[in-house]
Amino acid sequence: MSDDTEVLAPETERDDDAYTLERKAVAAILYAVDINDREKLIELMEPLHAADIADMLEQINAFDRMRLIKLYGKEFDGEILTELDESIREEVIGLLTPEVLADAVRELDSDDVVDLIEDLEQPQQDAILEALEDSDRVAVQQSMTYPEYSAGRLMQREVVMAPEHWNVGEAIDFLRDSDNLPDHFYHIVLVDPRLRPVGNVALGKLMAARREVMLTSLMEETFHVIPVTRYDGDVAYAFNQYHLISAPVVDENDRLIGVITIDDAMAVLDEEHEEDILRLAGVGESSLSDSVFETTKQRFPWLAVNLVTAVMASLVIAQFEDAITTVVALAVLMPIVASMGGNAGTQSLTVAVRALATKDLTGANVFRVIRREVMVGLINGLAFALVMGIVGIVWFGSPALGYVIASAMVINMVVAGLAGTVIPVVLEKVGVDPALASGAFVTTVTDVVGFFAFLGLAVLVLL
Repeated sequence: MSDDTEVLAPETERDDDAYTLERKAVAAILYAVDINDREKLIELMEPLHAADIADMLEQINAFDRMRLIKLYGKEFDGEILTELDESIREEVIGLLTPEVLADAVRELDSDDVVDLIEDLEQPQQDAILEALEDSDRVAVQQSMTYPEYSAGRLMQREVVMAPEHWNVGEAIDFLRDSDNLPDHFYHIVLVDPRLRPVGNVALGKLMAARREVMLTSLMEETFHVIPVTRYDGDVAYAFNQYHLISAPVVDENDRLIGVITIDDAMAVLDEEHEEDILRLAGVGESSLSDSVFETTKQRFPWLAVNLVTAVMASLVIAQFEDAITTVVALAVLMPIVASMGGNAGTQSLTVAVRALATKDLTGANVFRVIRREVMVGLINGLAFALVMGIVGIVWFGSPALGYVIASAMVINMVVAGLAGTVIPVVLEKVGVDPALASGAFVTTVTDVVGFFAFLGLAVLVLL
């Protein structure tokens, strides 16, 4: 190959339907349900991953969901329940017979069972607990005593541990002779005589070492112990920040009581990101399977808050009623100022809320970030002020009107950058979720400031 030959990297292919269940597959499954062909249904469902089956159950209507579950019967796997959205999980559990439910939950790890039952009503919780073996039931019940959204609820009690004085050969022999290992684990946790974790040994290192090598010489450098009462959002952050695969959980006496794995930590991180997005939009925790009434009830409070903010902005406009009557062009142009400020504020707000969630926005850099957002608002404001100034002159033939809207645009864009950053920071400091409440405050500020700046300048300059 010559030196001047250009090597082109293959283009990235994107497929919006990748890793989703094909429509033909769903149609075939529903047809098997329609004709009551259980053997065909099992044949079609067998190759599917539990997550795909859960997605299908969430997407079809309640009547088809009931018929499918009844026909599928004892083939229903517990992993499907863990993949289901919470909004329909209780409904699906109610459709399962006690025998099918018992078989489904027996094979689950303790953390999956806890996640399954913590949001259910007491009768359904009792039904699932009754299906478990005595040791598993005690483990789940103990996990349920820990605070909601804590590491104690997130951990699994099945943990592989070894004394710190063992060598590789002793650990391998122990693993081979054990009958109750977890289905999936990544580390052996080394403990001292008081059952306090002292380090992790990755299975890869264990299998690559000679039998006489001491386990302590194979311990990973990065080792974090999670207190059982630690907030699960902080646990997920630690996993993401330090690239953890698993981490031991300890009680108040620093004794090992469980382990958290990366799949559970990332599920929490995903849920937190989803909650932030939904709260920023004012729709709360919702899903596509919610009823019309439930969806309406969730969205109504935030629309009511927006109505209050709109009334406040209207009160500002009412103070300049005479000016608007005299210069009709003000009524045409004033929504532009408020809209641009609202959009700029939302941009800064989204960046700030995300940075707070990931702990990137701290006391050490908050003023630098605020200054950056204000400067961005100023530069964008000047650019759009020039555009709107020209529009005011060309459209309405009034250089003074162009000056007014240009000045108001700069003022509101700067205020939007400031409010979009400061408001979520202040709300977090006072203990209010910034994703939940910032939007209404930022909208109010940009609307009120935008209208007041534009109309106030118009009174001073044009009248």
